[in-house]
This record gives sequence, structure tokens and C-alpha cells, in this order.
Amino acid sequence: MSYSGKISGFSLVILPVSAAIGIFAFPSPAKACSLCSCSASTSNVNFGPYQPTASAPTDAIGTVSVNCTGVIALFGSVDVAASAGASGTPSRRIMRQGQNTLEYNVYVDSARTLPFGDGSSGSRILSASLNGLLLFGRSFAIYGRIPRNQWARAGTYSDTVVITVRY
Repeated sequence: MSYSGKISGFSLVILPVSAAIGIFAFPSPAKACSLCSCSASTSNVNFGPYQPTASAPTDAIGTVSVNCTGVIALFGSVDVAASAGASGTPSRRIMRQGQNTLEYNVYVDSARTLPFGDGSSGSRILSASLNGLLLFGRSFAIYGRIPRNQWARAGTYSDTVVITVRY
């Protein structure tokens, strides 16, 4: 069974206005069987101001949380995948402001080398063993990065990524 929810509000405002990427998923239970359900939620990935001339990329951290209730298998697993967004590939995401674009990505590792995606194009999914009888909860860290030296118009850029939880 799977649960799908949108991560909406990926947005960035380039200097002189402050910048932020927001990740949101609206909890909505999905049935794996008649005795269990799972939901997912996310926290903001706030980049703060983006400065194209900075000597380092702009990094931020957020979370994806999964909560399940009911009779949960001790040997099962929960897999969390992310869509590619507007770019069409999870290994190289883009945010848009009209025709203008800004590259960014979200990763599963703190070194920001493994893109969070659906397992295609070198991307990785997040996975955890189900280890509870009545309740299961797990939060995964998500690591965002906007590469340096991107000359983009000031304004708000956005992208939409869909999170899918399989259990």
C-alpha cells in the first residue's frame, strides 16, 4: 500500500529579499490493511538569503516524518520516495519563477551526494524497518542545497515535489 502527499511551497527569494524553501506534506492516512494506517509530514527547509557570489553553496536541513498505527509487521519496511519536481529528474532539480530557473536539490545524506528521489537517475529512497506492534514513527533528515554562482533574477522561485510512502 502507499500514501502520496504533496510537498508544496518549495520557494526561494533571492537577495535582496530573504530566501526559503518550504516542504509540506499534508497528513492523510492510507490503509495498508484493515488494521493499519500511515501518514507522512515534512518540515521546512529554510535556506535563508541566497547570495550568488558566496564562496560556498547555500545549505539547509528539513525532515520527513512517517507515523503508522495499528498492527504493524515486525519484519516489514517503510520506504519514502520523492518525485523529480519540475526538472523531471531527481538528480538535478530546478525551481521556477516564470521562465527563470534556479538549480537546487534535496539529499538523503549530510554530505549532499545522494539525491532524494524514487531510485531512478542515481537517486535514493529513504527506508526504515517497521519495528512496532501498535505504533511506529520515524523522522528522516533531508539535506537541501542551492549551488553557488547562479545568476538568477530576484524573486520567489518554487517547485513541487510529491512524497510517496510505501508500506
